[in-house]
Amino acid sequence: MASTTFDVYDTTLRDGAQQEGMNLSVMDKLAIAPLLDELGVGFIEGGWPGAIPKDTEFFKRAAKELDFRNAELAAFGSTRKAGARAHDDAQVRALMDSEAPVVTLVAKSDIRHVERALRTTGEENLAMISDTVAYLRGEGRRVILDAEHFFDGFRFDPEYALRAAVAAFAAGAEVVTLCDTNGGMLPDWVHEVVARVRAETDGRIGMHAHNDTGCAVANTLAAVAAGAMHVQGTVNGYGERTGNADLGAVVANLQIKLGRSVLLGDGLRELTRISHAISEITNIAPFARQPYVGASAFAHKGGLHASAIKVDPNMYQHTDPMVVGNDMRMLVSDMAGRASIELKGREFGIDLSGQGELLTRVTNRVKDAEAQGYTYDAADASFELLLREELDGSRPSFFCTESWRVIVETVPGRPSEAGAEGTVKMHVGGERMVATAEGNGPVNALDAALRKAVAPTYPEIERFELIDFKVRILDTEHGTDAVTRVLVETMDTGAETTWMTVGVGPNIVEASWEALVDAIVYGLLRAGVENRSETPEGVDTDCH
Repeated sequence: MASTTFDVYDTTLRDGAQQEGMNLSVMDKLAIAPLLDELGVGFIEGGWPGAIPKDTEFFKRAAKELDFRNAELAAFGSTRKAGARAHDDAQVRALMDSEAPVVTLVAKSDIRHVERALRTTGEENLAMISDTVAYLRGEGRRVILDAEHFFDGFRFDPEYALRAAVAAFAAGAEVVTLCDTNGGMLPDWVHEVVARVRAETDGRIGMHAHNDTGCAVANTLAAVAAGAMHVQGTVNGYGERTGNADLGAVVANLQIKLGRSVLLGDGLRELTRISHAISEITNIAPFARQPYVGASAFAHKGGLHASAIKVDPNMYQHTDPMVVGNDMRMLVSDMAGRASIELKGREFGIDLSGQGELLTRVTNRVKDAEAQGYTYDAADASFELLLREELDGSRPSFFCTESWRVIVETVPGRPSEAGAEGTVKMHVGGERMVATAEGNGPVNALDAALRKAVAPTYPEIERFELIDFKVRILDTEHGTDAVTRVLVETMDTGAETTWMTVGVGPNIVEASWEALVDAIVYGLLRAGVENRSETPEGVDTDCH
């Protein structure tokens, strides 16, 4: 009888690491693995020991340094070579030496690959599968077989593909994973093949999907519907080409939509945090529109949506975002109505209920600003400053700007000697400050000068770090006379929080100045810093 245990198998550290531009160190893998265990997956595939030196080192250190609560560590490798004996094969010995309790073997199941890639016979390939699985089982290892190119092979020669799966089961493999290696399958095709395999064997079937048709998650769910009891994937859908099945979406759909308990423990509530933590380690920015865990997954922009959400959040959400550790957000834009503004105020801890005139004023101001090129759906910090200005009658103020200028110097033929110099004249902490700083460009120079002027009074800004800078040219038909919009993302390195501000101007420097000033003002406001400045009398200034 087939086991009723359902397995969730993560291959982020091996298959996911094959993504273009990703290069995980041993330390990266040692940091990611405990997060995967915390999520509650049953297996963590650590890599290919014996074939990749870093992976050999990872397994050596993992045996001493990692203590999983939920998961088993799996080593990935291939079956013995044609004409060799399993216990003499160097690759198979490396799998044993890894000390991993689980070994995942990749084997050919498409006769075309057997004959053209391995350059051996179909019978020898089946013997390679049987011998290697039996040897590892005899040495006390649990064995999972990844049947490479299974779906393509089954559609070409179903009898041979099935014989490969049966050979693995007969030798002691506890799971045979059917791999859509090229990622070309569609859900109906997957369901049909898995159902046919289930009808021919009572062994436990797994699914490994790539996303080349955009169907990796759907194909995985189709396999489960047809009887698969083991699913493989990667966090955030990492992987070569278009990636693997996003394991987060797979397990969320299985548990939330289908009511199947597939994770060990209550890790689903930590899905968003874990997804983003792994993004930090891989140095690949999170995808805002990623299902379940993306920053925009439960973000609402339309005024009609906001009116309904105000009555019942579930009216425009397919599930409670807290189930996966995410949260609902209201986006403020020219599409916003008064309900959107009121709900957004709640996010900031500002109660706007019953303030109809204020809500109308703010709504109209947002629409006018967006007509000029501003956007607040990605710049919550600038919108909060706008909202507080309308609420209190004045903008939160920490310093006043008298003037600023920037000089850019270019030396033809000597780009390394080019640079910029920024000067700001400000009133901060009761004093007039004139600060000059150099930078590698005009925005960098102004940012440095601004900080130099403000930091003596507000040393808290030393923690504020500009981490992203985006520029967009609006109304491109106007060429060099077009309006420029700048979005700045800033991090408080002490509190590990970030915020976005927006600036719009006739050129990149003026737009950047507005966004940079807003970033500092908002950071000080968020940190609870008191105003330590006085507005000077008789001086024409712009106070922030």
